[in-house]
Amino acid sequence: MTPLFPDHLPAPTPSALHSPLPPLRSPRPLASATLVGLALLLGACSDKAPPVAPKGPAEVGVVTLQPERQTVTTELPGRTSAYLSAEIRPQVGGIVQQRLFTEGAQVKAGQPLYQLDASSYQVALASAEALLAKAQANVGTAEVNARRNAELVKIDAVSRQVHDDSQAALVQARSDLAVARAALDNARINLGYTRIKAPIAGRTTTSTVTPGALVTANQAAALTTISQLDPLYVDVTQSSTEVLRLKSDLARGRIQKSGQAEAPITLQLEDGSRYPHPGKLQFAGVSVNPGTGAVTLRAVVPNPDGLLMPGMYVRAVLETGINAQALLVPQQGVNRDTAGNASVLLVTANDKIERRKIAVETAVGNRWLVGSGLAAGDRVVVDGFQHIKPGDTVKPTEVAPKPMAAPASATATPAASAASAAR
Repeated sequence: MTPLFPDHLPAPTPSALHSPLPPLRSPRPLASATLVGLALLLGACSDKAPPVAPKGPAEVGVVTLQPERQTVTTELPGRTSAYLSAEIRPQVGGIVQQRLFTEGAQVKAGQPLYQLDASSYQVALASAEALLAKAQANVGTAEVNARRNAELVKIDAVSRQVHDDSQAALVQARSDLAVARAALDNARINLGYTRIKAPIAGRTTTSTVTPGALVTANQAAALTTISQLDPLYVDVTQSSTEVLRLKSDLARGRIQKSGQAEAPITLQLEDGSRYPHPGKLQFAGVSVNPGTGAVTLRAVVPNPDGLLMPGMYVRAVLETGINAQALLVPQQGVNRDTAGNASVLLVTANDKIERRKIAVETAVGNRWLVGSGLAAGDRVVVDGFQHIKPGDTVKPTEVAPKPMAAPASATATPAASAASAAR
């Protein structure tokens, strides 16, 4: 028989057995709380959020490419050099007595620059004049003897030997006269060299000698230098690769010659400003420098204001041809990857986004000249990149291209332009 109270439970005391049971609590408060919770849960289930309406196609701004007539230009580095330059050196030796010009001033051709001590050359001239007079007298005597002996030999009054000797003496006297005249001319020239004159017109540099200095004929050090600065030469270099590409484009008809005998050229100065006077290409090199792989081009640029000086660094914008079917894409529509490859986002005929790789050549203002990858009529995305990706359906809107940049920075070499526009 199972005990009424197990061993592990304490037995109740007699008083506990006879005490009345506590009254039972009413279950209504618990049921009420349960009903309230169920009502809230049912209310939450029935109050659902309204469904989100599907998003429409994203709006993007596009530019439709159209062929344009574009002048093909090339921007090349170069340096200026004097149109004419003359280093002044003495042709005779002597002591400098005077400097007859102002350093840095403009001089004319034939203007005296230095005066050397001419005393010894004046003496040499007088000596040469005396020798000439003596030679002339000898010629006169020899002519008289020769005529006399020529008559006497006819009647056998003198021997044939005497006649021949007199004729030889006349020839000798005339030769001595010619030598004396040459010596006189030389002495006169040397005396003239004591007054050193400007061989060309131009601007002088500083003088390396002062009065009292001893100079020698054809010395290594120049006394001063004269440079003609109007017009001025600009020597630029172009890589042989660009020359070959230009010739290939001309041969294939991709670009046309501008039709001008001399290609125009404009300069951009070191401070970024544009030089106001255009020049003309005068000479193109016929050989490639093996050290640099470049061809030298020479242009002539007017310099009426004296703004340009020899040795200045400039960038020359050279017109090389005309592209009648050029495609120009806005720069904000061109993206580049980490390797520098250019690409654009296009809107296809069914308004879907497509990514296409392109090749750009040069920058023309705020647009790129496209070499390959695009065609006329292509719609290039230039606005709204943040909300689209390839394959999305979009709503294209034609936008007006931004105005051109200033002409001074309108053209750049492909390497420089790609570096500045990479993003």
